[in-house]
Amino acid sequence: MATKKATRTAKKKPQYQRVLLKISGEGLCRKGETGIDGTALRAIAKEIMSVREIGVEVAVVVGGGNFLRGATIASEARIQEATAHYMGMLATVINALALQDVLEDMGQPVRVQSSIAIHSACENFIRRRCIRHLEKGRVVILAAGTGRPFVTTDTAAALGAVEIGADVLCKATKVDGVYTADPVKDAGAKLLAKLDYNEVIDKRLKVMDVSAIDMCQQHGVPILVFNLMETGNMRKAVLGQKVGTLIGD
Repeated sequence: MATKKATRTAKKKPQYQRVLLKISGEGLCRKGETGIDGTALRAIAKEIMSVREIGVEVAVVVGGGNFLRGATIASEARIQEATAHYMGMLATVINALALQDVLEDMGQPVRVQSSIAIHSACENFIRRRCIRHLEKGRVVILAAGTGRPFVTTDTAAALGAVEIGADVLCKATKVDGVYTADPVKDAGAKLLAKLDYNEVIDKRLKVMDVSAIDMCQQHGVPILVFNLMETGNMRKAVLGQKVGTLIGD
């Protein structure tokens, strides 16, 4: 019976054909540490592979907080904040190149496209080329945020989702979705299965930057917040199964 059920699930048509996955830099390292953890990196790569196997096109936006955060380093050192933000963008390129190599080691073709020109390491972001890569079955990792300071990678992810015509923006977290309170601090916090954009903005729920939520709302891009560390969650998400919190109209 279990085998038949698994077969039916595998044959089910994905609800989303093109997704943009937003991963924070902290998702690539161990809790409380910095840098890149190989185990975490491979776990994320396997989740991406699980949806590529059923034909879903995947673009990825990576953060750089596992190396540094622009605003933090600007306040702690005599570095102009704009310069510190550029440093943070370069950290996202490091993460993108690492994820690229792990995915390719698993047999998945990948292209890294950067909003800052780094010709020796990756392509420049060109919208039409990015879409063509996706159509050819390649994973595209979008690095360096928007290429401009004072803008977070959350906003870069929303912008990227709109530009490439993604069906959904998948926001990866280390918790199961959006709760009524911090589940770590409040044992009574409840998982919210669905929210509309205005609820997230008005209640200042710490899901993504307000500018990112607003952009998705303007262009009708739903946001799915879920735990990427839970094996199989990304596949469940694209198949339309109940997982995480869906933000939309």
